[in-house]
Amino acid sequence: MKKLAALFATIAAVSGLLMTAPAVQAAPTEGKDYQVLKAPQPVPAGKIEVTEFFWYGCPHCYDFEPELEAWVHKQGKDVVFKRVPVAFREDLLAHTKIFYTLEALGKLEALHGKVFEAIHKDRKRMLSTDEIADFMAKNGIDRKQWVDTFNSFSVTTNAQRANKIADAYKIDGVPTVVVQGKYVTSPSIAGTKGAAIQAMDFLVTGVRDKKL
Repeated sequence: MKKLAALFATIAAVSGLLMTAPAVQAAPTEGKDYQVLKAPQPVPAGKIEVTEFFWYGCPHCYDFEPELEAWVHKQGKDVVFKRVPVAFREDLLAHTKIFYTLEALGKLEALHGKVFEAIHKDRKRMLSTDEIADFMAKNGIDRKQWVDTFNSFSVTTNAQRANKIADAYKIDGVPTVVVQGKYVTSPSIAGTKGAAIQAMDFLVTGVRDKKL
């Protein structure tokens, strides 16, 4: 009887471990968690390029931002992360110009998140030159300097170029993340933000290890 009781106790213990053990996540798969571009775009040699296509007015981009930022900060030195703002309509090009103006003034890191919050928390449209300039002045940027840079040839050119890059990548929704100019994923493709992050890890590791 003692041996039988001990056997049942062992079975119960093993069953408990199996029930509490974390499920092993399946590796991301092509067509489900990520897609492969039919026409890959060139990227610089020697680095792993990760590009996020986004729009400041997109609620899904705003929602994905914390997870994306955390992921970027965990990457090694061989990973180069870039953002490309996308304007799907001409009247939204102002949001793209905000990005490149902040970049030109060296204020992108400081104010990128605040622009998202102004639009999605404070319900500002951030489409008129005056509204944008007022916001930037309140955040420490000289108003005239902002307007001059915002309307400059270089910022306008960069904004137009960004849309051409998005067209080359066949971007039809945001946020979209492209790894090494070839592999595409997003929360909508992978199903969740967590699944997209997992796919990004898988793709970066695959490129690094030359398995993709």
